Amino acid sequence: MSATEILTELRRLSPSERLKVVEAALRDIEQDISQPASSEPAAARARRLAAAAQALLPDYAANGELTVFTALDAEEFHAQR
Repeated sequence: MSATEILTELRRLSPSERLKVVEAALRDIEQDISQPASSEPAAARARRLAAAAQALLPDYAANGELTVFTALDAEEFHAQR
């Protein structure tokens, strides 16, 4: 159903019924907005993370300490708020 069709159908309702529909729609939108940024299903996320861990396994196996990132240690770090 298109937005135009929805609005046409809404006009057929009484003002109190329209208000109930709009309030319910707003609650749904608020819930969608408050969801975590990732709407990725948990199983898909777990598979993606497992694949990333597998890809890094050779680095950890070759050298238990990943020192490549220590080049950044001399830089100052300030968290953004």
